[in-house]
Amino acid sequence: MRTFSREFGYARVSTKDQNEDRQISALREQGIPDEYMFIDKASGKDFQRSEYQLLKRVLREGDTLFVKSINRFGRNKQEILKEWQWLIDAKIHVVVIDIPILDTRKYQELEGIGQFIMDLVLQILSWLAEEERKGIKQAQAEGIAEAKKKGKHLGRPQMNLNTLTQGQRGILDANYKGWKNNELSAVEFMKKLELKKNTFYKIIREYEEN
Repeated sequence: MRTFSREFGYARVSTKDQNEDRQISALREQGIPDEYMFIDKASGKDFQRSEYQLLKRVLREGDTLFVKSINRFGRNKQEILKEWQWLIDAKIHVVVIDIPILDTRKYQELEGIGQFIMDLVLQILSWLAEEERKGIKQAQAEGIAEAKKKGKHLGRPQMNLNTLTQGQRGILDANYKGWKNNELSAVEFMKKLELKKNTFYKIIREYEEN
């Protein structure tokens, strides 16, 4: 029969450009060794994250899971509450470092006001996390709309004759006549220029017009 418990840490950032160092430092201060930390670089909209799913397979009854803040755990209210309930039902303790009241170890023998307060705080914080996510998405959408109004092109720049490198322009000049005379196939010409089909024909049209 298993008589020992373990402590794990979970950290999450939304993109590869973001830094998880603050979360890792907070987990280390709780005594969590690096080999017991699971770190995702993924959206908090749901819990279909590779490291988190691996963590769930490792966790056992009596273990404790530490996270620095509720929005690092997730950003969707319903998903957070559902996942939290799964952990509690599996008899896994959860500790949110930034919110001391969200420490289920305190309520093992308490079913009254302490548990009620914890559930209430979790509801509020998960709602705030979701609202923050919605705010970020709205700001991004408004930024894109404003850029479009100003005529700014979003995404990868469109390639044209003028954006070819000097090397590509040299290949185009050297091989155009051979291609027109069927001495070189279109596929071979595209490979030489390192262009995709649509871009290739667009540039050829521009080249011929010039």
